[in-house]
Amino acid sequence: MELRFELKQLQLKETFSIAYGNYDTREALIIELSHQGCKGYGECVAIDYYKINLQDFVLKLKKIQSIIEVQKIIHPKEFFQFLFDLQLHPFLLSALDCAYWDLFGKLENKSFIDLNNLPSDNLAESSITISVDEIDNQIKKIEKSNWKKFKVKCKGLNQNNIEKLLQLNQNIALDSNASFTEEDCLWLQEKDEVQKFSYLEQPRPIDNYKILKKNGFANWMADEDCQSIESLDELIPYYKSINIKLMKCGGLTPALEMIKRARELNYKIMIGCMTESSIGISAGCALTGLVDYADLDGANLISNDYAVGSFVENGKIMLSQKSGLGIELK
Repeated sequence: MELRFELKQLQLKETFSIAYGNYDTREALIIELSHQGCKGYGECVAIDYYKINLQDFVLKLKKIQSIIEVQKIIHPKEFFQFLFDLQLHPFLLSALDCAYWDLFGKLENKSFIDLNNLPSDNLAESSITISVDEIDNQIKKIEKSNWKKFKVKCKGLNQNNIEKLLQLNQNIALDSNASFTEEDCLWLQEKDEVQKFSYLEQPRPIDNYKILKKNGFANWMADEDCQSIESLDELIPYYKSINIKLMKCGGLTPALEMIKRARELNYKIMIGCMTESSIGISAGCALTGLVDYADLDGANLISNDYAVGSFVENGKIMLSQKSGLGIELK
């Protein structure tokens, strides 16, 4: 098996504005695993609020490259255990895990969905992100869009803006990226109209969720608070929903386990993304038959997508019919 990796710059179609900051580009690390003429791909991106430094990942890959390359082709779940024992950062672990699933499926001539007996119909529909902006501009974007589901970013709570969004009678979620105060959260979860929002994501900074009540009107969704399967039991009294992102939890292998456990605990589940190319989005799309919500618009937000695979068209998940994760570089 051969390992190659490359840093790429993702250009966003327009400035991506969230409570953490404004972004015009993202740096991505592409992983390629190849064997017998087949190539599998994985990806992770630099996210400043997760303190990700891709140069550190490149140095790590150079150290472990020879260890990876001498590995025999084994089942992806066994390969994941090998990777896990290398004590990699979850973002890097995810890129390698996804690349190996893609490679293994291509070698077996089976899709990831077939390999795992996953449903491929009744797929969750993806939302499109509406960046932080003046409320009238956000509303115009929603009204002009061909998408049916929207995730509206906000920085802090403006009660008048909430009222305006509720009056639209659209499928809208709120994502404050941890910018709500305790008072904001109390107001939201005690206001019955708030249940019209499909979910309200990561209202408070990490580990500041004790003010939240699961049985209030707000469908609170954990994002940064829900990093891995170990988070799930602790969050039960506070969150109705969780956002699983492959990079956060370490890839497709742990995501499958996390979805299974979250179902046992009666969470609503979303498969989410960062700002990624079709490499990362294709991996997320493969899980949309298992979840209640999807937020997989990452590749739709960039202007220089360097891969093809599964994709999202006006919210509809269009699964690749090719083997593995169906990923190919352009």
